[in-house]
Amino acid sequence: MITSTTSTTDYNKFFKRPALPSNAEQYLREQLEIGERRYEELCRNIINDMNQYGLSVVDDFLGREKGMQILNEVLNMYSAGVFKDGQLVNNFKSDQDLKTIRGDKITWVKGVEPGCSNVGFLINQIDAVICRANAMRNNGKLGDYVIKERTKAMVACYPGSGSHYVMHVDNPNKDGRVITAIYYLNLNWDSRDSGGVLRIFPEQAKSVADIEPKFDRLIFFWSDKRNPHEVQPAHRTRYAITVWYFDANEREAALNRCKNTQNNKNTNSNNSTSNPSNTTSSSSSSSSSVASNNTNTSSSAASSSSASSSSPSAPPQITNSNESHASANEYNNTTPQSHTLTTSSSAPGCGSALSGNSAINSVRPVQVVLPNCYK
Repeated sequence: MITSTTSTTDYNKFFKRPALPSNAEQYLREQLEIGERRYEELCRNIINDMNQYGLSVVDDFLGREKGMQILNEVLNMYSAGVFKDGQLVNNFKSDQDLKTIRGDKITWVKGVEPGCSNVGFLINQIDAVICRANAMRNNGKLGDYVIKERTKAMVACYPGSGSHYVMHVDNPNKDGRVITAIYYLNLNWDSRDSGGVLRIFPEQAKSVADIEPKFDRLIFFWSDKRNPHEVQPAHRTRYAITVWYFDANEREAALNRCKNTQNNKNTNSNNSTSNPSNTTSSSSSSSSSVASNNTNTSSSAASSSSASSSSPSAPPQITNSNESHASANEYNNTTPQSHTLTTSSSAPGCGSALSGNSAINSVRPVQVVLPNCYK
């Protein structure tokens, strides 16, 4: 028989506490309770911020290690050439006009595609925060909404060289989107050198909120006219991932409007086909209607412009461009498609760029935004 001459090592000394099942179970329970309290506090802070300011900032959301894994996936997507120039809903603008409105490149992901597992993890974590805050008691304005769906995640890159996005509102037309969530992936970002600040003009405040796109920072804000915002010129490559969350009631109303509009178009098309003799009359009537609509639109725009000039803090005139970063192919002038929060969403939505933002900039001081820290 062979025996070992080496003395037996007492491995118990390597443990800070005895590795007994009861102690291990207690330790895990304590850690879960600590995590649950932190999670509860985070959601409560977001609720309070949204009530008071209309926006909320969370730093160190996932931690450096997970943030780097997400960043590497985004860099791989960008290297693979899947990013495309952001588009406007109306494609009648020239490429040069487009660049003056938005200079980002984008792609849309569900988070289940090959090479996107960490992006998918991020989406699920944001889903969890939104669902928890929406279901909590005494959750303020969030309690006014029923949030069950969201868009796919839009991964955006501003390639530097002054690329920017003019002031806009994500959801000016009640398409259902109520909350915008943006996660940033930019290491060692200093806006004094790199620019790229997200400037928000909260309706309920007299100041603007300047938010640096720092690594592992997550922000939330209302998607409608309460928060016009812009991306200021970026002088180095800037990455962000955006998800929009829908209110079920507003979403249903928007889809019904789209359905009714499509039914009316189909009815008019069928009538024209079955009554060739009325084609000229219908065309004439249609032209008259279009002219009338154009007149009403011009009148409306003039009224909006007048309101803006009479009140410095009022939103400026809205132009029909696609702020919410959807391409014309993905968005067909109806409403963004979605899936439930338990699955990945489908297509994106649109918004409106705003003109005349210099007037607003000149009358609002800059507010320092204090982030929540989730470590």
